[in-house]
Amino acid sequence: MPLNVISNFAANVAHRNLVGSDMAASTSLAKLSAGTRVLAAKDDAAALALGSRLTVEIAGLKQAAVNAGQASSMLQIADGAMSKVTDILNRMKTLAIQASSGQLSSTDRSLLNSEFVQLRSEIDRIATDTEFSGTKLVNGSQSIFSQPTGFEVADNVSGINLQGFDLGAATSSAAYSISYASSGKTFTFTNGTTNYTGAIDNSQVTANVLDNALVVTLRNSGSNATVTLSLDAGFATNSNIAAATVTILGASTTSFTFKVGTGTVAAEDDITISLDSVTLSTLALTTTTISTSTNAGAASTAISAAVDTVVTARANVGALQNRLEFASSNISIAVENTEAARSSLMDLDIAAEMSNFVSKQILVQAGVSMLAQANQLPQNLLRLFQ
Repeated sequence: MPLNVISNFAANVAHRNLVGSDMAASTSLAKLSAGTRVLAAKDDAAALALGSRLTVEIAGLKQAAVNAGQASSMLQIADGAMSKVTDILNRMKTLAIQASSGQLSSTDRSLLNSEFVQLRSEIDRIATDTEFSGTKLVNGSQSIFSQPTGFEVADNVSGINLQGFDLGAATSSAAYSISYASSGKTFTFTNGTTNYTGAIDNSQVTANVLDNALVVTLRNSGSNATVTLSLDAGFATNSNIAAATVTILGASTTSFTFKVGTGTVAAEDDITISLDSVTLSTLALTTTTISTSTNAGAASTAISAAVDTVVTARANVGALQNRLEFASSNISIAVENTEAARSSLMDLDIAAEMSNFVSKQILVQAGVSMLAQANQLPQNLLRLFQ
């Protein structure tokens, strides 16, 4: 190669290598600061794709673990309520046996019956008042057989749900009606004697139309039962809706479905929990008394059957709690293993990358030095002119 002062081949080579070393050092520094091996798809496209999917999977599993924990907490609340109902039944059994004894006068039985009736009412209060995040747990489930005219989806009423209404031995009742009065924006649910009311807040309304979806709860101060109306945006608040008869369908269980997986197959990812009702009607104690020896004997038999019902319900709760504990443990293990798989793809080996960074730093320093030396080579040719 001829010696010249126009083209400095050595400097060009040194510069190219210096640029490469500087870029490699910058990339290494970026990985060290981010703690990840894959900063962009160009670093490892396959690892980025798989790692991203695993990251989403981990997030879903963590939420599934939360769901399982909430389900377990809900069952604990239900079991606590059933435990107190069992305690009350034990006391009622004692009173019934005491009232069956012939040495008591009618006055004595009347006094015992007063406590018995109060305890009977407490069972229903516990059953209708026990809830988790606003959802009733141990008073069964009830629904409207079909939504009445004026309260249908076409009228922006997406649902009517009921809790705590005593249908007695029947599984349905048509003695109720629901209406809406625009003057106070008030809904009324009634059986003719007891009214359950709730109103739309004026702040939710613009030009006689609901701004957003809204839930209105209808209550009566003397009852634990509730009616919940789900209204969609667009519900017209300025039009009265005449009273329409509704049929309530009742069931002795309440079902909840919890997502404890990250897929879309319900059979694999969902756990359905059914909680039995412990209301007086379910326990067949609605009309029991111990006002006479005969009534007390009948009450004692009915209470024994009721205790069996509650114990069976508690056994079901216990079985579900154990299942959820295993499900939660499995989710925890899945999170650990999935995290490990994602880490092997995406996380940076700090020690190895630090060694690589130091190596690139040395190359940068050497490159700078050699570029300086290459730039000095043409200066040496000037000596030939002396």
